[in-house]
Amino acid sequence: MGGFLRAALRLGCLPPYLGLDERALAMTEEQVLAEFRAAEALLEGHFILSSGLRSPRYLQCARVLMDPARGARLAEAIAAQLPDDIRESVQAVVSPAMGGVIAGHEMARALGVEAMFLERPDGVFELRRGFRLAPGTRVLMMEDVVTTGLSSREAIAAIGRAGGVTVAAAALVDRSNGSADLGVPFFPLIRLDVPTYAVDALPPELAAIPAIKPGSRAA
Repeated sequence: MGGFLRAALRLGCLPPYLGLDERALAMTEEQVLAEFRAAEALLEGHFILSSGLRSPRYLQCARVLMDPARGARLAEAIAAQLPDDIRESVQAVVSPAMGGVIAGHEMARALGVEAMFLERPDGVFELRRGFRLAPGTRVLMMEDVVTTGLSSREAIAAIGRAGGVTVAAAALVDRSNGSADLGVPFFPLIRLDVPTYAVDALPPELAAIPAIKPGSRAA
């Protein structure tokens, strides 16, 4: 897609995805990993995931989204792989804070719709800050990373309580090894098959490395 057309789409001068060349925006797995490597966001060590599981590799999506141009490329690549009927039906993108906020904003820009995010000040996701969904609003729920799918399902439930209808979910990375069931069609940009372990079932080589918590919930 030419720069003029992409700019026109983002400014709302054209209907979303008029003239979109999905093949030009699509990315291979190696191209996606190259974006993470270029951002020094593909880490190796002993990591405590937000689910509590442990992993020897970690994708720090906050780093890969530091560059707005890179974030736009990744979001556009996800948008290009959505089926036409889903892509054209989405009226809003909603993401869980904190990790999904930038990813959700870029996804909304790629689709030409509004972006909102959920917070859980009391432990339960909800829309705040004046965000609201009209009853029946068709929503794409956007995450940065999905591991067990728990927070994604909680976000989808919150969207329903707010009056929206989640038609699909998307993420930059699915590291669930294909096990996450979100209850809606799920479109990750990349599926990263990285082993995860319970804290009482660590392999010796991983247990020998000090654990760190690199995600947004770390201090």
